[in-house]
Amino acid sequence: MIRAVVFSVCLIAAAANSTFAQTPAPSAPAEAPASREWQSLSSEQQHLLHSYQDKWNSLPPERQQALAKGSQRWLSMTPEQRSSAQQRFGQWRSMPPEQRQELRNRWQQFKSLPPEQQQHVRQSFQRFRQMPPEQRSELRRQWRQMSPEQRRSVIRQAPPPRSR
Repeated sequence: MIRAVVFSVCLIAAAANSTFAQTPAPSAPAEAPASREWQSLSSEQQHLLHSYQDKWNSLPPERQQALAKGSQRWLSMTPEQRSSAQQRFGQWRSMPPEQRQELRNRWQQFKSLPPEQQQHVRQSFQRFRQMPPEQRSELRRQWRQMSPEQRRSVIRQAPPPRSR
């Protein structure tokens, strides 16, 4: 049971992490995903997802596809990446439900941005992560002290993304 929970969390964390790290694919018309047969999974995926085997056929196709994709991503991770994903999942699980919902809402807001703006957000986040911890803490403190209008002004004045 614990293994299944840890694995599920890691899948979510890995998916979220890789989404921020990758350039988004062009938008395509939404199609309903097809069901995945249990036998179509590799033996390694079946082993990781063994707790879903008995209920696999009753899962919605979207869930089957997400689990299959997540298990494949998990199998392609290095031990360090897996450890990091497990740690992020633990952080997610320890958040109050309200905070998790707020993050889901922010994720949906991010996904609704045009691809260029998403890329700008990713680049800004990477620059933020490269700052020394003290500088990040100071920026967070300043941000918290700003009014909503001041925050909007800062966002509007943000420099355009740098080309790579």
